[in-house]
Order: sequence, then C-alpha cells, then structure tokens
Amino acid sequence: MRPLNSTARDASFVSGRKTPSQPTAYQRLRYRLKISLREPTTVIGILTALLFAYLVVVPIGSMLTDAVHVQFGDERRVGRHFGELTLYYLNRVFLAPISPTLFWTPLLNTLSVSLGAIVLSFLVGTPLAWLISRTDMLGRKWFATALIVPYMLPAWTFALAWTTLFKNRTVGGQPGWIEALGFAPPNWLAYGQFPITVVLALHYTPFIILLFGSALRRFDSQLEDSARILGARQYQVAWRIILPLMRPALLSAMVLIFAKCLGEFGVPYVLGLPVKFEVLSTSLFRSISSRQSGVAAVLAGAIMLIGIITLLIDAKLVKEARRFVTVGSKGTMNRLTHLGRLRVVATLFAATVFILSVGLPLLTLFLSTIMEVPGRFAFDNFTLDYWIGRDLDSVALRTGILLSSDLWRAAWNTLWIVGLASIASGLLGLLVGYVTVRTSFRPLATFLRQVTFLPYLVPGIAFATAYLSLFAVQRGPIPALYGTSAILMLALMADQMPYASRAGVSAMMQLGRDPEEAAQVAGAGWFRRMLTVVIPIQKGSLVTGILLPFISGIKGLSLFVVLAVPSTDVLTTFSMRLVDYHYTQAANAVVLIVAGIAYTGTLAAQKLTRTNLAEGLGG
Repeated sequence: MRPLNSTARDASFVSGRKTPSQPTAYQRLRYRLKISLREPTTVIGILTALLFAYLVVVPIGSMLTDAVHVQFGDERRVGRHFGELTLYYLNRVFLAPISPTLFWTPLLNTLSVSLGAIVLSFLVGTPLAWLISRTDMLGRKWFATALIVPYMLPAWTFALAWTTLFKNRTVGGQPGWIEALGFAPPNWLAYGQFPITVVLALHYTPFIILLFGSALRRFDSQLEDSARILGARQYQVAWRIILPLMRPALLSAMVLIFAKCLGEFGVPYVLGLPVKFEVLSTSLFRSISSRQSGVAAVLAGAIMLIGIITLLIDAKLVKEARRFVTVGSKGTMNRLTHLGRLRVVATLFAATVFILSVGLPLLTLFLSTIMEVPGRFAFDNFTLDYWIGRDLDSVALRTGILLSSDLWRAAWNTLWIVGLASIASGLLGLLVGYVTVRTSFRPLATFLRQVTFLPYLVPGIAFATAYLSLFAVQRGPIPALYGTSAILMLALMADQMPYASRAGVSAMMQLGRDPEEAAQVAGAGWFRRMLTVVIPIQKGSLVTGILLPFISGIKGLSLFVVLAVPSTDVLTTFSMRLVDYHYTQAANAVVLIVAGIAYTGTLAAQKLTRTNLAEGLGG
C-alpha cells in the first residue's frame, strides 16, 4: 500500500516541478514584518519600543548590574578593581554581620508593619464597605465618597499630623501638642511601629472599601434568602456563602496594601527614623545617602523582586475573581439591610472613621501652622506669621511660607516638571495604545504592553534607584543627568506609563478603523490622521492619561526623594527638607498645599472624565 501523498509526489515527478514546502516560523515572521513595515504604525511602534526599553528595562538592568560589580570607591574594601565581578555586595546585604542592620531587620519591620496595616484596615474597612454597599445607613451616599478621601491625600500628611500631636523630646525641637499639655507620650506611641501601622492602615482603608464594597454590590441577595429558607443561620450564611465569594476581592485588597506598604517611604521616614526603626525603603535611602551604591542596588533589587511577586499574585487573584462574575447581573437583587435602631450607631461609626482619617489630621496640620507655641489654645497664641510673616526668628526661614522664594521655586518646579512629564506620558500612552491595537505585528504589541506595565511592578524608591544607577554618570552620548530636571521628568514619565498606556489601549480598542480609513481615502497621511481624527476623538482618554500621572506626581515622594537635589526641589521634597530642619509649621503648611492640589486635581479629573472613585459602592 502506498502512502496517501504518493499521488501528489508522482504528479510532481511527471511534471518536473517540486511541490512547494510549508514556510518556516522564521519565514512567516519575516513576511509579516515586511508587510507591517509598509504602514508607519509599525515603524513608530518600533521606535516607541526602543524608547521604553531604554527608559524602563535599561535602568533596571543597570541597577542589577551594579549589585554584582565593584563600585567606584569600594576597590580597597572589596579587594578588586573597579567594574570587576564580585559577590561582595550580595554577601554584605544577606550574610555579613551587618546584614541584620541592612536587610533582615528592616525586612521584618516591613512585614510586621504591613501585616498590622492590613489587619487594621480590614477591621475598619470591611464593616464600612458593608454599611455603604448593603445597608440603609444615614448619609450612605456622602460617606461613599468621603471615606476614600484619605487615599487622595499624600500618606505622609497623616504622619506629620501624628508627630504634631504626639512628638516628644526624643528628637528635640518644638514639643508636640500632648507634651505641651503636660503629658509626655512614650516613644512607642510617638514613633516606630505602632504609629506607622496606624497611619498606613488609615491611608489604605479605602482599598478595602473600594474592592470589597464593589464585590458586595455585585453579590445577589437571593443567595442569602435561599440559604435562610434552607435553615442556615446568619453566621452560617456569612461564613459559607458570602465570605467564599468575597475572598478574591479581600485577598486582592490585602496584596495591594502590602505592595503599597513595601514601597512607602514618607511615613516610615517621619515616624521611624527618630527611634531608628527602619523598613526596607528607609534602609535603601540610607544606603544611597551614604553613597553605598552597590548595597543600594542589592536592596532595591530585593524590594523590586518582592514587589513583582506580590503583584503577580494579585494578577492571579484577579483572574480567580472572574469566576464569580455571574454572581451579579441584570437580574441581581441587591436588597439593602434595614438597620433599624442601629442606623445611628452605624452612622456614628462611619463619621468617627472620617474624623480620625481626614478631619483630625487636616485640622491638626492647619492649627499647627497658626500657633506660635504648639498646643497652647489661647487667642494671643494664634498668628499668621508662618504663612505671611516677615523677619521670623529662625535661621533659614526668615519669612512666612507664602512669601518664601524657596516655596515658589519648588511649586514652579512641581508644576512644570510634573506637568511636562504628565503631558508626555499621556501622549505616549495614546501612541502606545494606537500601535498596540493597530499594528499587525503582534509581538511588537505584546512587548509594548508588557514594557509599559513593568514600572507598576517596581516600588517607586527602587525605580528611582535604577535611574540613579543609569544616569548618575555619563554613558556614551547621554550626559550625567543627576541633579538636573531631566532625570526627574524621565523617571516620572516612565513611572507613570502603566496608567497612561492602559488608558490609551482602552481608548483605542473602542475606536473603529472607519474614521481613519475615510481620512486616508481623502489623502490624509498618518501624522495628519493622528492630529485631526484620532486625538480629537480620544481627547477624553488623553485627558485621563495626563491627569492621572499629574495627580500621582504632585503627591509622590518616593521617586523624587532619591533623584531631587535642592535646586530641583518639588513641593514634596521641599516639605521633607523642612521636616529635617524641624521647621514644623512651615512643613505642615507645604503639606496642606500639596494635599489641596492633590484633592482638587482628583475631583477635577473625576469631573472631566465623568468618573467616580466611589463607583460601585452604592454611592
């Protein structure tokens, strides 16, 4: 018996022609690339990919390389020449006698603070999410937005409010309010693990309210009714039905809070360093400040690895959560629970949380800026000197903060550095979205999606260390950028690309090809089509891609604290320098300005984009 394809072989033999063979994978890829290069979209995509490879991948690679090469100034200590391979820094961070101080103790402190913040935020946020989403609590709609305000404000706003209240004589300077009233707060209350945990818990409780509340809103009340009809008690319904279905949302919130705590710098810096309570971020900053670049590279790499693992776990939990999408649908019953006499108690609980997390910190900061002597509530003690006064009795700050040229220089730096970086992020994000959706060369689209998302996996202070590693010295035609505004703009632009690129991809997936094809038929080139068709249609998404990085950059600290110098101070780093100089009133005033800009910007973004952060909470 002959094989099935023998007839074809015989025919080709008789005709003298060979049957064409199937193209290889390489040939198919080459053909698709050749077809793709006929359209400028792919060429522009390749250039964009090269840009982000340099702005994202190369700095991280440079930082990791520093961890295994002898750094300048360490030759005698390491016993090798500059640039040679070495395991010295890895051994120093993980195995040497000093490793507990550099890594292991800060790691344990980071884990303990993060775990405590997660537990406290769950204890506070879970009942609040339920009250807002599933009950008839008084003021439910108002609390749906008011209780997420803490996340709109910089985290170290609450840290400065805490130290204003509970500061003791451990670090000298002006006393805190409690001490001014005659009580000396112990160190554990004024500084260290306890206040850091409480402040981070209050700041990240909105995560629980947003994620858990959204899941509760999609939960079908008929499932509870069916269980009760079958004889289940209230605790059985909660334990066996509600909790398993809510588990993905709760675990996702837990993982995100841990990831945020991992990269948080401002709160541990303000409340931890006075008693030498260090976490990974402050240990990394100390290594950078003492010019231990090899050790800093190892620490940053460890923080980055933990962050990547954490957020990959979150991505898996999000996929798991999709299994429950049928719980809520058009036929879903989301019946509100009537609290009866407990309505007032529930409202008082929500109001207390709002006062502690928003009202009291902001009021404390404001009152501290108009008090000459902290904690003395007498009429003659109130003054506006720290805002608009002249010839103040201080060494470096001789005028009120609003009359200080340093403030306006920092404000101008903030607006133009963050503004230009945000505009560039928004435009590049839309371009990434356009290339990702339009190009026929799918490997390019996949690379762009992944490389622009990579900064989201790296905590800000580790990403700043990567930029310091790459741009601290001249490399080829690129000059040393440390100490310039350029490094701040490049770092911020790359750091915010996950938000801008996702906004661009989402927008372009909703835009069909018809408007562009009509313009192309009319003779419009690619650049003209972008200016007259794509950008005008997608202006809302472009605004989102600009505003989100701008708001994040305004209140950001971890990225700037490593890369900024006094001449390139932004408002956040300027405030931290005032904290270091113990100019409490001035520092608090700057923080209030930053908080006001961040909050106003968030509301403006919601107004312009017609979105609501409290969406899904029943508000």
